Amino acid sequence: MAVTLEQARRVGYTCLKALLRFAFMVANNLVAIPSYVLYLIMLQPLRMLDSKSFWYIEGVLFKWLLAMVASWGWWAGYTVVEWGDDVKAVSEDEAMVLVNHQATGDVCTLMMCLQDKGTVVRQMMWLMDHIFKYTNFGIVSLIHGDFFIRQGRAYRDQQLVLLKEHLEKYYRSRNRKWIVLFPEGGFLRKRRETSQEFAKKNNLPFLKHVTLPRLGATQVILKTLVAPQENGTPAGRDAVIKESKSKGLQWVIDTTIAYPKGEPIDIQTWILGYRPPTVTHVHYRIFPVKDVPTEPEALTHWLYQRFIEKEDLLTHFYETGAFPPLPGEKKAVSREMTLSNLWLVGIQSLAFLSGGMWYCLFRYFYHCLF
Repeated sequence: MAVTLEQARRVGYTCLKALLRFAFMVANNLVAIPSYVLYLIMLQPLRMLDSKSFWYIEGVLFKWLLAMVASWGWWAGYTVVEWGDDVKAVSEDEAMVLVNHQATGDVCTLMMCLQDKGTVVRQMMWLMDHIFKYTNFGIVSLIHGDFFIRQGRAYRDQQLVLLKEHLEKYYRSRNRKWIVLFPEGGFLRKRRETSQEFAKKNNLPFLKHVTLPRLGATQVILKTLVAPQENGTPAGRDAVIKESKSKGLQWVIDTTIAYPKGEPIDIQTWILGYRPPTVTHVHYRIFPVKDVPTEPEALTHWLYQRFIEKEDLLTHFYETGAFPPLPGEKKAVSREMTLSNLWLVGIQSLAFLSGGMWYCLFRYFYHCLF
């Protein structure tokens, strides 16, 4: 089939745009990440004198870095529409966020849609695959205190012990409030067949859009972070009232990410922007932690129920293009998540100005020494 001039132009424009976006992303990383590290090195005396203020500043810088990643997708037209409970109502409480995992773009989507949720982004901890440690963003996550978990049966018990120690050492000392994990333990396309075989052997539901979650990390988080008395009590679906200021995990936020036609966005697409503008849909359900069992068998059943519900949610979404109403509601209401272009430009400008400042400082000291 012959390629028309118009098609050739379109392909050429897409390739040029992808190349320019990639160049911008590389430049963005080359100035933003070293600047983050250097600022924190300079602030080490503050860490010794007032660690709370140090981690506050680190959290602000961390949020700005995640906003830069979000801007790559935002400016490519990859936006988010939110459904279900309004998580802003619990943004100042401690919460565990359970997310289905389809592609690398899931993390980018969360980086975007959590930007407008108060202090959440700067006070959150991520649980992610250990391979992420070796990416360009790995040094940032390492400093921030995220946990890199190694997958595989051979490492499972050891990793859970390390996770418990990590939470005890870093979660409260750095004033973390939200912890995000992907209980499926891998991408949908990689785990679906194994999960379906396991479900068949154990007389469990056949799932196509999600896989059966794993218990380990969730159980460790609950046992380590839940206070002896949990006081979170949701008051209706349109508002969540916080009745207690006691420390400890108060909520579990069940988060379901859905892509149109079930075609997830990966990190390459997020960076290069060659896919047409896409609206990703994110659904939230908030559960008080006092209603979540901690015993292994009961917790396993509870987790399975959440992912069976995700399967139903995603099936409904792929059939209708929308999520169903929450229990007790007649109509599902969506909320369009927005970011300020001015704010994003300001953060990007600050990153490049910081990069220029550090470059000038290094040149100055180099000439002074040599």
